[in-house]
Amino acid sequence: MLKRLTEEKLEEILEAGITEFGEQGFEKTSMSRVAGRAGISVGVLYKYYGDKDGFFLACVKKSMQELERTLSETTSREEKLLQYAERLIQALQQHCREHPSHIRMYHELTCGSAARFVPALTQEIESLSARLYTSMTERAQREGKIRRDADPGLFAFFFDNLLMMLQFTYCCDYYRERFRIYCGAEPEDMNSSIRKEMLKFLESAFTFEEQDK
Repeated sequence: MLKRLTEEKLEEILEAGITEFGEQGFEKTSMSRVAGRAGISVGVLYKYYGDKDGFFLACVKKSMQELERTLSETTSREEKLLQYAERLIQALQQHCREHPSHIRMYHELTCGSAARFVPALTQEIESLSARLYTSMTERAQREGKIRRDADPGLFAFFFDNLLMMLQFTYCCDYYRERFRIYCGAEPEDMNSSIRKEMLKFLESAFTFEEQDK
């Protein structure tokens, strides 16, 4: 009879899976390699998660919980929109530093061999940030803090796209190389400049109205 694993061990197994999926992609990830990395037998892995698909979904869920915690902690107090943005950028920079494999696995989901999971996962993954950023934009408009002629849903979508690309820039090889071409440095060496310049970019988008052109 297999001994029931502790919560700490289950966390370790999921982190091992996230690392493998992030590095190898879904198709090339081997359950035996995950088991070896986690220090368990393949049988234990299948006992808890059923199959590779089930294990991948569990890894994605854990990764999203980590990101949701970061977003919730960052936006827990009411601030001006640009203050929210600054806190979010800084929090995501730290999240990328602490969980690069999580971002690489998410990138794999968006464009790689795991794309078949998209219909089942998109709503769960994207709904929190969509609600959060849309409501932030709507509140700022009501308070007269940002331009009144903006579509809150589209603004939230564009804002999230910037944050998503920021995370890929820190964690994914292609986007890191793009950053080197544009800026001549590693993103980690320009953390402060990235925050400052991104906020300038956002401030222009938030405040310039049609008549200001």
